[in-house]
Amino acid sequence: MKQQFGEKRVGKFFRSPTLETVRMIEETIRNNSGELKKTGIWEDLPRKVMWPTFVVVLDYLIESNRIVIGDDGVITYIWNPEGVKKYLMRKSY
Repeated sequence: MKQQFGEKRVGKFFRSPTLETVRMIEETIRNNSGELKKTGIWEDLPRKVMWPTFVVVLDYLIESNRIVIGDDGVITYIWNPEGVKKYLMRKSY
């Protein structure tokens, strides 16, 4: 059985985060951008998340070009929603 993106096999079960969890982790990363590594972000979350679930969300955020992890392990938020809005509202010729 092929594993889908965002699903980590844990025993016979798949770890699939809720949208609320993804948003919470993304917001925590945005607020601490360029300051913390994985463990620091995980410890700073407003509510507990299992480590495997946290890693699945990080994989998703990297894949969707919302975050990068530097060589030093520090996580930086790079998503620019205002730039995307401007791009989508431009007139096509």
